[in-house]
Amino acid sequence: MSHDTLADFVTATATKFDIPGVAVGVWMKGREVYACHGVTSVENPVPVDRDTLFALASVTKTYTASALMCLVAQGRVDLHAPVRRYVPELALTDERAAAEITVLQLLNHTSGLDWSVIVETGEGDDALAGYVARLADLKLTSPPGTRASYSQAGYNLAGRIIEKVTDLTYEQAVASLLAEPLGLSHSLFAPLDVMTRRFAVGHNRGEDGTLSVAQPWRPGGRGNNPGAGLASSVSDQLRWARFHLGDGCTEGGERILPAELLRSMTEPTVELRGSSIGDALGIAWFLRHVDGVRTAGHGGSSDGQFAELLTVPERDFAIVSLANAGPDGIPFNQAVLRWALEHYLGVIDQDPEPIPYVEARAAEIAGSYENDAMTLIIATDGAGLTLEVGIKPEIRAALQTEAPPDYPPAAMGLLAGDGDEYIITEGGLTGQRGFFSRDATGAIVGVDLAGRLFPRVRK
Repeated sequence: MSHDTLADFVTATATKFDIPGVAVGVWMKGREVYACHGVTSVENPVPVDRDTLFALASVTKTYTASALMCLVAQGRVDLHAPVRRYVPELALTDERAAAEITVLQLLNHTSGLDWSVIVETGEGDDALAGYVARLADLKLTSPPGTRASYSQAGYNLAGRIIEKVTDLTYEQAVASLLAEPLGLSHSLFAPLDVMTRRFAVGHNRGEDGTLSVAQPWRPGGRGNNPGAGLASSVSDQLRWARFHLGDGCTEGGERILPAELLRSMTEPTVELRGSSIGDALGIAWFLRHVDGVRTAGHGGSSDGQFAELLTVPERDFAIVSLANAGPDGIPFNQAVLRWALEHYLGVIDQDPEPIPYVEARAAEIAGSYENDAMTLIIATDGAGLTLEVGIKPEIRAALQTEAPPDYPPAAMGLLAGDGDEYIITEGGLTGQRGFFSRDATGAIVGVDLAGRLFPRVRK
C-alpha cells in the first residue's frame, strides 16, 4: 500500500475539483495510510493534517445509532419498543403514528417522519427536548414501517431517547459510551471546543466560480446534533471505522458492544430501490454490493463540507474522505472512494449509463416536487432532462443563519428497466440515483433523491 500513490491521486483530484482542503485515510492489512492536501480556509489558511477537524454532518448518525445499540446491550432500550416508551411526550400530526413508531424505525429511516423540522432551539441542555417538541409540526411521508425515507428528524428524536434513558445530555452520553473508551480525542460537538483545535471551514462556489467561506461554520443548534452535529478528524474516523470492522472492543480489550450486536448494524433491515447510497439499510449504515463485494458506509453534507466513510467488512478495509468545498466536495469524495476500491481491492464501482431520451417519458415526469424544506424541479427542453434542487424561499427566510446555495439545473437521464429510475450526469450531484413513485392508477406521485422523498406538487 503506497502512501505516495494515494497522496498523488488525492492532490491531483483536489486540484481538479478546486477543493481548498481535504483529508483522506485508508485502513488495509493492519496499516493506516493518510493523504492530506491544502488548507483549512481560503481566508485564514492553515495546512490540513490528519488531526484537522471537519464537520461530519450525517456521518454523526452512525454514532447516535451505535450509542443506542450500547443501551440495547445494557438492556435499557428495546429496538422494537415504541418510541413513546422512552419519550412519552412525543406528539405528531398523526396520533396513531406517534404511538406506533419504534426505535428501530428511527434508525433505519422507516418511521415515516419527513426529513426535518427547520428550527433553531439554541445551545442549551434543553435544545434537543425543544426540537422534539416541534415535531408536532412535522408531517409524515408514509405510515410507519411501510417505506424508507431519509429522516434527520428521526435521528434527532433517537438522540432524545438517549438523553431520557441515560439522564445525560446527548453529547455527554456519546462521549461516555463511545468517544472516551475508544480514544476519539479529536471528535467534538461544541463549536467552542472545536475552535480551540485546527479545524476546516466550509466553502461555497459563487456564480463566477470564486470560493467563499460558508457562514455559519456549522448550521443548526444542539437540537440537530444527533443527526449531524459531530466534528472529527480523518484519524479519529479511521479509528471509528476500525471499531466497526472489529469485535466490539477497544484496542485495549474493553468491551463496548457485543460482537453480534455490532455485526447486526450491517445486516439489511429494509431494501432501497434505485439509490446511489445503497441497496439496503442496516442500522444507520447504507449497505451496497459493489462488484460482488459487500460494503457499509455513510456520507454527510453540511454547508460547504462533505464527508464519506466506507468499510468493506470481508476485506477488513476502510476509507475516509473529507472535503471542505461545495458543490464539488461530493464528486471529489466519490472519486477518491472509487479509486481506493479499485487500487487496493480490485473492486470497480461505476455508474450505469442512461437510456436515450424519450419525449413521452420526459413529459410524464417533468414537474415540481417538494418536501418540508426543499423543492426539486425536473424540466425538459425536448432534447434532454434536467434536475434542479433548492431550499424553499420561506425556509431561507425563516433561518437565523445563511443557508447553502441551491443546486442549479443539471442533466439527468432515465435508466434501463421500467424507466422509473434515473441518474444525474453532471454538476455537484453527479452519480446520484433515485426513482419515481406511482400510485395505484400508475400516476407519478413522487421522486426519491438521496433517500429522501419529494412528493409531486399538483397544480
